[in-house]
Amino acid sequence: MSAALKPTYTGGCQCGAVRFRVTGALTDSSICHCRMCQKAFGAYYAPLVSTRGAKLEWTRGEPKRFRSSNFALRGFCENCGTPLTYEAPDGIAVAAGAFDDPSLLPPTVQFGTEGKIGFVDHLHELPGHRTEEDAEAAPFVLEIVSYQHPDHDTDGDWPREETR
Repeated sequence: MSAALKPTYTGGCQCGAVRFRVTGALTDSSICHCRMCQKAFGAYYAPLVSTRGAKLEWTRGEPKRFRSSNFALRGFCENCGTPLTYEAPDGIAVAAGAFDDPSLLPPTVQFGTEGKIGFVDHLHELPGHRTEEDAEAAPFVLEIVSYQHPDHDTDGDWPREETR
């Protein structure tokens, strides 16, 4: 397949200091429930997309890395802390939420299920509210101005001055 016909995905951290592009098919999206991934993401699980078979390029900046085990490095933005990668001998996986359109990469498998927290299977049963519905109790939510980098590549200096 020629480079012009390969799918391209972009993404980056929330402040925009680190951006990436992946060229090629991404077919291995997962959720990892192991305790190391929970801590690395500060969440109940880590959604990851393997870049094996595709080309990953850092187009602005590059992640700082923390060696979380004898085999793995965890990449993150040193400015804003966004988790970005899980890097192991078998390849690099990128945090699914760091892609500009994570809806294109639904998970297909779960790993580390021995660490799965029981209530995770019931999250969809919780009541849901749109942000505007919080305005009665917290009116500031209607005045929030996001300083996060937009979900597309940009020119210029990032992060912007007001977010530093």
